[in-house]
Amino acid sequence: MREDYLKQASKVIKDPNILINVVSHRVHQLQHEGMTPLIDSLEKLEPEDIAFREIIEGKLTYELPETQPNA
Repeated sequence: MREDYLKQASKVIKDPNILINVVSHRVHQLQHEGMTPLIDSLEKLEPEDIAFREIIEGKLTYELPETQPNA
C-alpha cells in the first residue's frame, strides 16, 4: 500500500472508519467479483492502491444510509 495514496484519499474521505470500509469493499470487488478498475494506470498497482486512486480521482464515492428515528 502506498502511503501517499492513503494520505490523499484520507483528505477526500475524512472518517478513517468509512475510508477503510470503502477501500475494503472495493478491494473485494476487484479481487473476487471480477470488476475492472475505474482508473487507467501505466504501473502495476495493488488492489488497495487502485481503490485509493479511484477515491482520489473522484471515481469512487460512498453514501451513508439514512438512519431511522426510534419509534
